Amino acid sequence: MLKQQLNFKLSQKLSPQQIQLMKLIQLPTQAFEQRVSQEMEENPALEGGKDENPLDDDFGDEQQDDYGNDSDVIETDINVDDYLSDDEIPSYKLSANNYSADDDDKQTPYASGTSFNQFLLQQLNTYRLDEQQEEIARFLVGSVDESGYIRRDLADILDDLAFTQNIYTTEEEIELVLKLVQGLDPAGVGARDLQECLSLQLERKVETPDVDLAKQIIDEAFDQFTKKHYKKLLAKFDITEEQLRDAIQEIGGLNPKPGGAYSGNTRMVEHVVPDFTIRIVEGSLELTLNGRNAPELHVSREYTNMLQGYKASKEKSKSQKDAVLFIKQKLDAAKWFIDAIKQRQQTLFITMNAIMHHQEEYFLTGDERKLKPMILKDIADTINMDVSTVSRVANSKYVDTPYGTILIKQLFSESMKNDQGEDVSTREIKKILEITIGEEDKRKPLTDDKLAQILKEKGYPIARRTVAKYREQLDLPVARLRKVI
Repeated sequence: MLKQQLNFKLSQKLSPQQIQLMKLIQLPTQAFEQRVSQEMEENPALEGGKDENPLDDDFGDEQQDDYGNDSDVIETDINVDDYLSDDEIPSYKLSANNYSADDDDKQTPYASGTSFNQFLLQQLNTYRLDEQQEEIARFLVGSVDESGYIRRDLADILDDLAFTQNIYTTEEEIELVLKLVQGLDPAGVGARDLQECLSLQLERKVETPDVDLAKQIIDEAFDQFTKKHYKKLLAKFDITEEQLRDAIQEIGGLNPKPGGAYSGNTRMVEHVVPDFTIRIVEGSLELTLNGRNAPELHVSREYTNMLQGYKASKEKSKSQKDAVLFIKQKLDAAKWFIDAIKQRQQTLFITMNAIMHHQEEYFLTGDERKLKPMILKDIADTINMDVSTVSRVANSKYVDTPYGTILIKQLFSESMKNDQGEDVSTREIKKILEITIGEEDKRKPLTDDKLAQILKEKGYPIARRTVAKYREQLDLPVARLRKVI
């Protein structure tokens, strides 16, 4: 049996403007500039720079008289004064002084020149090859990645040559051409794995006892070498520790990524533009927001003049009314976008200011051991904003400090209790762990159990498994792999 009933329910829905604002807050400086440029292209009612012809008081009053009455609001549903500056407010009160002087439109130049693959192809031109071998060689060079490796099986290359290049060959011929490609510069290029890459480089070195031993170790005991089973290597090759040390030194001088050594590599590098700058001025912290986050925008005067023309005309056609509705939409969008940018600036500055004061001791000293425990909720409660807003600022913004440019997210960390019962940052513990490992005797590296004991003596009672977790997060290997002879 069907029934109709009325239910009341409270629900929170975000307006399109709120969603757009959150997206704006999340954008870092470079992406934000692109978003502003896109909006200006899409909305002709939005213009950049200062308004060169600001309205005087008489004109503003006239506008209020012309567009403020009820009949016109009903007809055009717009009040032009909402989109113009209020001349009764001095201009200096409409600007903030917490932006950096970096207001210039600076473009980052990118290097141009020969790519790594083109560099290899140019070398191929010095070889005499038949037509098929040349096609195979070019295909192999095209398969070389930016590190200098060919990370594909010969069987896969064989199939690709048949299906895409209409070249039918054998794995033996591909292997023969591959040896030729591996003879190109830089040494080690065209290798299929690290072992082959190191071996190729050692083959080009002048033969010495150390180089010969290093070649034997790489070719015959690579697994034992990577796992640092030095005793097994000493027994296998019947050598002294000094001989092994010299051979390892030869291997240590090789390049595991020969492609990265090419100076003409034109791979695009991501450039980080700091969104904030923190400086120490007379013992106090000073925060500035990158001036590129505060573009000067205003509503197009031409669009407001169109409304004046519409008002002055006695006969209003349907096409004119449609045009006025279009103008209204564009003016509404322009006004909202300008307001959203101002709100974004305010949100960014308030959030970073709270973070700076929470971590004041760190920013004054640069010592990571001075970092306080800080989670998103701590800052959200301080500035009375939602946690998601703080997260959007922290995850995508960078701050330039006297100690380098860092991602704001890195300033956040969980807390742990020390032996005094005080809350300390896990970042502080990780830094002490990193320093302890850096100062250890590499001939007898400290085990995780020993590290846990040392940290306990320093006042940080944490378990061995926690030490192991922090060590892995710091990308530090286990004790056996840190050992040197």
